[in-house]
Amino acid sequence: MIADMLMHPNFDPVAIAIGPVKVHWYGLMYLIAFALGWWLGRLRARDEWRGWSRDNVGDVFFWVALGVVAGGRLGYMFFYDLERLLASPLSLFAVWQGGMSFHGGLIGVLVAMWWFARARGRRFFDVADFIAPLVPLGIAAGRMGNFINGRLWGTPSELPWAMVFHDPRAGEVTRHPSQLYEALLEGLVLFAVLWWFTRRPRPAMAASAVFLIGYGLARSIVEFVRVPDAHLGYLAFDWVTMGHVLTLPMIAAGLVLATMAMTRQERPQEPPQAPVPTKRTRRRKRRH
Repeated sequence: MIADMLMHPNFDPVAIAIGPVKVHWYGLMYLIAFALGWWLGRLRARDEWRGWSRDNVGDVFFWVALGVVAGGRLGYMFFYDLERLLASPLSLFAVWQGGMSFHGGLIGVLVAMWWFARARGRRFFDVADFIAPLVPLGIAAGRMGNFINGRLWGTPSELPWAMVFHDPRAGEVTRHPSQLYEALLEGLVLFAVLWWFTRRPRPAMAASAVFLIGYGLARSIVEFVRVPDAHLGYLAFDWVTMGHVLTLPMIAAGLVLATMAMTRQERPQEPPQAPVPTKRTRRRKRRH
C-alpha cells in the first residue's frame, strides 16, 4: 500500500559538508533569500524615479537581515513556545534546534526599516514600499527549506500530489505538502503581483498594503490544510490556528493602508538632497 503512495524525498538536512563544517539546507535558504532580495533591490534601484541608489540597497538589507533573524527567533519563542522560553530563557539562543516565525521576522523587519528611515531622513513607508516586492521570493525560499526538512506538513489528503512525510509524527498517510502551497502563494504569486503593481509610481503605502493583504490571504488559506504546532494545536473550532490569529491583523492593517493610500494619494518622497552651497559656504571652503 505504501509503495503506491507519493513519498517525500527525505532530503539530507545538510546541504554542504566540508570536514567538520556543515551548512544546513534551512540556513542556505536564508542566504538565498537575502541574496535574492539584495539583487532585486539593486535591479529596482536602476529606476531613477524610485530615489534609491545601490549603496542604499546594501545598507538597508544589512538591517533587514538582522531584523529577520532576531525578530524571527524572538517571535517564534513568544508566539509558539513561550512556556519553554519562560522555563529556560537561554533556549532563545538555541537556534540550531529550529524555530523561526514569519510574523516575528516581519516585526523585526519593520523595526529595522524604521531605524533605517530615521537615520537617512526618509519617510517610513518610502522604505517599506521599496522593500515589500523584494520579500516574497525570500519567503518562497524559506518555505522550500521547510519542505526539504520535511517540516510543517499538512493535513491528510487523497489528492494526487499528497505525499507521505517521513516524520514519525506524520504517520503513514498522505498529506498536503502545505510548504509547497505557501511557497507558491506567499512566494511566487505574491511576488508576481507586487512586481507588476510597482512597475510604475504608486501612492505611498500602496505597495505595503498589497503585501500585507496578499500575504495575509495566502497564509490564511493554507492554514486550513496545515497542521498546527503539536504543543499548540487548534485554538478554536478545530480549524483556527495561531497562524490565523497572527495573520488577520495583517489583513486589517493592509486594508487600512490601502484606504489611506487611495484617499491621500501621497507621492513617494524625493531622496534627501545635499544643501545648495551659498556664497558664504563657498567662501568658507576657499579659506580652508
